[in-house]
Amino acid sequence: MASPFRASLCLCLGLASFALVAQSKPGVDPANLDTTVKPCDDFYTFANGGWLKSHSLPADKARFGAFEEVSERNRAILKRILEETSAKTTWAKGSLQQKVGDFYASGMDEAAIEKRGLAPLKPILATIDTLKDGKHLPALLARLHTQGLPGGFGFFVRQDAKQSTQYLGYLSQGGTGLPDRDYYLKDDARSREIRAKYEAHVAKMLELAGDAPDLARVRAKVVLDLETRMAQAQWSRVEMRNPQKTYNKRTLDQVVSEAPGFDWKGYFQARGVKLADLNLTQPSFFQAFGKLAAEVPVPQWRTYLRWHAISATANLLPRAFGEEAFAFQGKVLSGTPEREPRAKRIEAAADNTLGEALGQLYVKVAFPPESKQRVLTMVENLRVALRERITNLDWMGPETKQQAIKKLNAFGVKIGYPDKWKTYAFDIKRDDYFGNVRRASAHRIQENLAKLGKAIDRTEWGMTPPTVNAYYSPTMNEIVFPAGILQPPFFDASADDAVNYGSLGFVIGHEMTHGFDDSGSQFDAEGNLKNWWTDADKQAYQSRTDLVVKQYDAYEPLKGEHVNGKLTLGENIADIGGLKIAFAAYQNSLKGQAVPAPIDGFTGPQRFFLGAATVWRNHIREAALSVRLKTDPHSPGKSRVNGPLSNLPEFFDAFGCADGQAMKRDAKVRPAIW
Repeated sequence: MASPFRASLCLCLGLASFALVAQSKPGVDPANLDTTVKPCDDFYTFANGGWLKSHSLPADKARFGAFEEVSERNRAILKRILEETSAKTTWAKGSLQQKVGDFYASGMDEAAIEKRGLAPLKPILATIDTLKDGKHLPALLARLHTQGLPGGFGFFVRQDAKQSTQYLGYLSQGGTGLPDRDYYLKDDARSREIRAKYEAHVAKMLELAGDAPDLARVRAKVVLDLETRMAQAQWSRVEMRNPQKTYNKRTLDQVVSEAPGFDWKGYFQARGVKLADLNLTQPSFFQAFGKLAAEVPVPQWRTYLRWHAISATANLLPRAFGEEAFAFQGKVLSGTPEREPRAKRIEAAADNTLGEALGQLYVKVAFPPESKQRVLTMVENLRVALRERITNLDWMGPETKQQAIKKLNAFGVKIGYPDKWKTYAFDIKRDDYFGNVRRASAHRIQENLAKLGKAIDRTEWGMTPPTVNAYYSPTMNEIVFPAGILQPPFFDASADDAVNYGSLGFVIGHEMTHGFDDSGSQFDAEGNLKNWWTDADKQAYQSRTDLVVKQYDAYEPLKGEHVNGKLTLGENIADIGGLKIAFAAYQNSLKGQAVPAPIDGFTGPQRFFLGAATVWRNHIREAALSVRLKTDPHSPGKSRVNGPLSNLPEFFDAFGCADGQAMKRDAKVRPAIW
């Protein structure tokens, strides 16, 4: 899952007339199984093979599985809300109804977007063209960043990792357009092919924006060359997972001294930000960036920034820009043959822009209060189970156990939707989709910067209510479950407890375990990056997590492309621990009574594991999987099922797995953490 942030909206739409589409059978549908496969040989295929055969990958999807099924149902609700709201033009100006409706209407008005052409973008390009001298680059970047336009690096405000009661500014590496630095640096055939197609894509976009073909090709090479130099200085994704390594608090004077060549004081002055300290997330990147700022000729900076402005706004411009963006991002990188219908794209943009306004109506339809209470009960049952597991660990000493339980007891829990809704203090115009999105972006950035010097807002959510995901925040020390994921097959009010503990319990346990994974375990009960482990316990823990790295490194989802055990370590630890804890919570929920009678021939424990496997079923295109193996800290779906289960004695007992079968790994190599 992801890790790492009003007034009542009453549209009176008659929403009671439609609701989420329920599964054909509550909990586990036997039609989704493949009983020709033995559960102890390949449980993922046993549990999901029927579904995989009966479902194909839609032409407009890079991946389709349980997450996407729920997302599609959620988006059907949002579509109805948006269509009915946008049909009315008499909402009071500035009301949430007016903003929601007019935003959607502006995005769906393709004729108006085509008619305006490049006019909305031209002021931004004109601003970039004013760069005549390198000393003005900091002020220009500040102006672009304030508008939410990318270039070079990022600056944002979040909790200070070592003083979680305060906000701190963070400088973070950036500046590249491909998914990962390795696409610029590796010399294998696939990487070379993608670089060539990226360069051609940049040229095409510049040509659409008015460059002559020959000039566009020259400028595209400039872009690729400069981005390659930035990629050479970037840290790897594995390095970025180390919270100690990425915490480098500096005074502004120290940043100026460490990364000369770029006027950092001028940049922050232009952004209107006053700060004494900030975090230099990747010091060596900013040292290299300072040199680039001083050495790269001004015309190259203009070309580079022009490209990123066009790329960042392509989906707000006439159709040709969006189609070309998809031709590279969708077809080349993900292998997806068709673009999503425009209505779905605008729904997603509306959720991103006005998510909590839409969320207020969404939860009225899709998440009744009784569901929230039932989920909260499950969360507390899993908290009890994890506390019991920690108490009984044979490899962790009493001092560390005491601190671990203190942290667990301090976990905050957010379920469904915020108690305090956001307001959206920016203009939404019915005839200005480009401006609506840009104003929203600028507003979010100003909201973020305004946190400096203020008290931590613990009511804030990092996801909107319809989002099909969940997260753990180490600095907040909280677990968060939006209403969007609390739907079948993750949570089914009509299903038996075994299935719900296997599916949603797995998700809850996963997020809880993030508080104790290789990264989250470095934060204490108050959310501070602070060691609370004895040296002996830390060493014992690492010896177990090393086994997790080795296990997942061996998985080869594509020929020649393996799972990166270090990149995915935190998520894999959370999967293994989450399942263990969820199963213990399920057993506790029986309160000593006999396990209920089998359903469809499966016992309660068996249905638990079937429920767990169901949530990770998916089809994915090879190109998309290749990108994910390089960039995603989560393992592929099959590995998220077979990987954890092959370590769990509880699973072996449920299905009678014998020594030597694939789903029962040798005890000597199992990472017995929890």
